[in-house]
This record gives sequence, C-alpha cells and structure tokens, in this order.
Amino acid sequence: MTATTAPQTQTIRDPRLDFYRGMAMFIILMAHTPGNWWNQWIPARFGLSDAAEIFVFCSGMASAVAFGRTYQRRGWLLGTSRIAFRVWQIYWAHIATFLLTAMVLAAIDTYGGFEKSYIAGLNLGRFFNDTATQLVGLFTLTYVPNFFDILPMYMMILIMVPIVMALAKINLWLVAGFVGMSWFLAQGALLEWLGIGWLQISLPAEPWSERAWFFNPFAWQLVFFAGFALMSGWIPAPPINAVMIALVGAVLVGGFMVSSVAIRELGFDWVNGWRAENRGWISKTNGGILRYIHFLAVAYLGWAIAGPQGRNIVATGTSLLAGLWRGIVALITKVGQQSLAVFLTTVVLSRILGFIFDQTGNAPLPTALVNMFGFALIILTAYGAAWFKGQPWRGPAKA
Repeated sequence: MTATTAPQTQTIRDPRLDFYRGMAMFIILMAHTPGNWWNQWIPARFGLSDAAEIFVFCSGMASAVAFGRTYQRRGWLLGTSRIAFRVWQIYWAHIATFLLTAMVLAAIDTYGGFEKSYIAGLNLGRFFNDTATQLVGLFTLTYVPNFFDILPMYMMILIMVPIVMALAKINLWLVAGFVGMSWFLAQGALLEWLGIGWLQISLPAEPWSERAWFFNPFAWQLVFFAGFALMSGWIPAPPINAVMIALVGAVLVGGFMVSSVAIRELGFDWVNGWRAENRGWISKTNGGILRYIHFLAVAYLGWAIAGPQGRNIVATGTSLLAGLWRGIVALITKVGQQSLAVFLTTVVLSRILGFIFDQTGNAPLPTALVNMFGFALIILTAYGAAWFKGQPWRGPAKA
C-alpha cells in the first residue's frame, strides 16, 4: 500500500484507548509497589505480556491521533517540531521524577531511623556515593536505573516517529521494513543463534557495567508502531469472528500454561526450565516474539469485548449496579486521559506505598486499604491534571 492510499488519521479520540490505558495505570501501580501481594494476581501473572505493552501500545495510538494529525495538516517539519517539544517535556519529567523519588528515599533513610535502607532497596547506592558522576549520566541518559527506564524508552521511540512519517509519505512497506528491521536488530538471542550477535543494537544503562536499558526502545517500538499504524488506518482493524476468537483463545491458553500462576498455583515446575530455554523468545527487555504475539491476543480480546466504539464497556441500564459501573468506567477513563501525569505519580507513590506496607504489614485489610489509598491518589492526580489543562482561569470574569 502506498501512503497516498492510506486512510487519514482519525481525529476523534477512541474511548477504548483511554479506558484500557487507565486500567494499565492501576495495574502498574500495583506491580511497582514493594510488598503488595495484590501484584501476584495482576494480568501479567497469567501470561507472557503485561501492562507495559498496554501502556506503550495505547501511547502509539494516542500519538497517531495527536502527532499524526499535525503531520497531515501542517507538514513534516512542524510535525517533527511538535515531537521534539514532547520529547523535551518527557525528558524533564523523567529527570524530575527520578530526583523526587531519590529525595523521598533519602528522607526516609535519613530521618526515619529504620534498619532497612530504602535507597539500597532501589539500588541507588552508587548514585548517592558518586553523585557527581551519576548526575552527568542521569542527564545524558547514560545512567538509566531500572524502574526509571520506561520514559527514556518512550522518548527514543518518539524520536523514531519523524523517520516513520517520512517513510510513510513514500510507501507504507518502507515503514514496515524499518520497524521490522529495528526490532530484528534488537533481538540479541536470535542474532546470537544466527551467529551475528555483534549486530545487536541497544543502549547502555550504566557506565560501570555492560547492562543495557531494561526496555530496549529498538524492540519496543514494534508495540508502539502497531498501535500507531492501527489508529492511523495504515492497517485495518481485525475482524471479529469465530476463527479469530478460537486462535486468540489458543494463544492465551498457551500463555497461561507457562505463566507464573501456573507455576505457583498448579505446580507446573517444568515451566521454569521452559522459560530458561526460551528466554530470548519471551524477553521483556528485547520484546521477544512470543511475548508480542501474546500481547496481540490480549489486545484482540480487549477489542472484541469492548465492542464498536467501546459500547460494551459502559452499561446502559438504569439499575444501581449499572450506574455504579458507569461511574467506575468514568474514573478509569479519566486516569487514562491523563496517563503521563498519573504514571509519574505512580513512580513516586509506589515507593511511598511500599514504605507504608513495611509499617502496616500485608494482611488482607491493610493491603486493601493501602491499595485503595493509592488508587484514590492517582484518580485525584488525573482530575487535577485535567483541571489545570482546562485552564479555568482563562474563562470569563465573574460579574
């Protein structure tokens, strides 16, 4: 397909996008909070992919709406300028979030008088012991600690958008080739098997070791641009039929058979060996192909369940339960609409909630209360961010 025959980017935001991205934010908070046993039952424990794929895929869809429209209306140069501005915003959000989190941990260790070191718990000891050197690494993105790596990954993927848009003006097959080759060159295990491991592309995460970024952007762009292409109309929406549902069901059942829940609850000890032998195919860092296929199955299931324009998500009845569900959907959707502000909050908040768990224990009632407290805070963050974005001070003056 040539770019001239591709449908134009949609201009109306799909409500399913915000709902599922909002769901991902709640899951990410649970997954990142130390001592939270609720994270043993998040969707990631039932298969190979997790909320990170949802976040990146939905970000690709949102980027197609926001940035793709600018490219179409104002041209490549202004579209790229808008991308650069967004990267600049995310860069400073990353720096500020890291420094704020480090300050919170330092405050707990300095003034709390606890035997446990929260700085060491997040492996930031080297940053505090050699701050001058690590500050340079932090600002140049050559020091990217685990837990702080998803925003740098997102920045690098956004930087690839202008390349994709330029190729799309020529032919969409060039986009497919660029995206596919970038993913291929990030597959360390596959390249080693082919005897060309030296071709792997990745980015260094710390200057004192060979560790690479936990989220390899050259691999994860495949998830991002799948969402981008779908929302741009470059690829058609998948049909909903019995054959597709059966195929997706088989993939999800297969994913469950090698999941952590299968190991923990069903005693499938052989899964550990299978995972070790196939780590390259299920790698989170390099977006292994089996992990990607599993996510596509999850995404299709979400697409099928939501129905056209997401009409199955919101109950249409007048009962109390239907009204309650509509309220829950509205809260989740609002969180998805403000996902960047909420994500930044979850990074810091998860450390604070982990500290609270250390004080309260993780019995069922304290666990529920702490999680509900965290959920309430990210909902407040979403509504607060929306209020500020609305710039209410620019409205008409009071009489």
